[in-house]
Amino acid sequence: MEKTLKYLLVAVMVLVLVSSYFSLILKTEITVKEEEPEKTAVEFHGISMNVPAVDNEGNGVATKLMVESKPGRGGTLVDVDQLLFWVDTQNSIRIAKQVAKEYTGMDLSNIDLIYSVETNASVIGGPSAGAALTIATVAVLKNETLDPKVIITGTINSNGGIGPVGEILAKAKAAKDVGATTFLVPDGQAVQTYYTPIEHCRRYGAMTYCTTEYKAERVDVSRDAGINVEEVSNIQEAIEYFF
Repeated sequence: MEKTLKYLLVAVMVLVLVSSYFSLILKTEITVKEEEPEKTAVEFHGISMNVPAVDNEGNGVATKLMVESKPGRGGTLVDVDQLLFWVDTQNSIRIAKQVAKEYTGMDLSNIDLIYSVETNASVIGGPSAGAALTIATVAVLKNETLDPKVIITGTINSNGGIGPVGEILAKAKAAKDVGATTFLVPDGQAVQTYYTPIEHCRRYGAMTYCTTEYKAERVDVSRDAGINVEEVSNIQEAIEYFF
């Protein structure tokens, strides 16, 4: 009886030790799983680039776009001065940030991005700065320097494609005026077609009847603006000119 009690006591002690051992292992595993991955350190970085636009009188102008990154919580801050069609511009910034994130493969949850647009005129913004916004964002995230001799116009699609815009010739002239030597445009827009109205009038008795026809005129933007024009269809193609 005494031996049985002794064996039983030893078995209980062994069971307690084994239970404590596995409990310690389980606690260690849980602790490791709950640890958050270390985030990459973020430093303040900023970049600027010229973006072509048109003012409210239809003249080509160059605006200054600035994008800055700093440690934060994944926020997007915007400072835009005298820019019309603000809602369209805001949507372009949102898409540009998403495309840049996918292009770089970076985690932006600890990065704040600050977008600023400066101009001396009331500029028509709309979505036409989308491609430029995307390229500037990629440059900031990758800490790259942009070629100041290159300027781009075009919308940005969620898949990284660059879409068509208006007033190509006016924007090309504005690009040349600020010293650019290469102007990037959406695919198919290096040559523009303009329609000039021609009015024909004839008088019949006391009445005058007029008809209007439109004459098509194809304009080579590179020749008329005096700047090298290249077509690009997506962000990857455009970035090769800037970096």
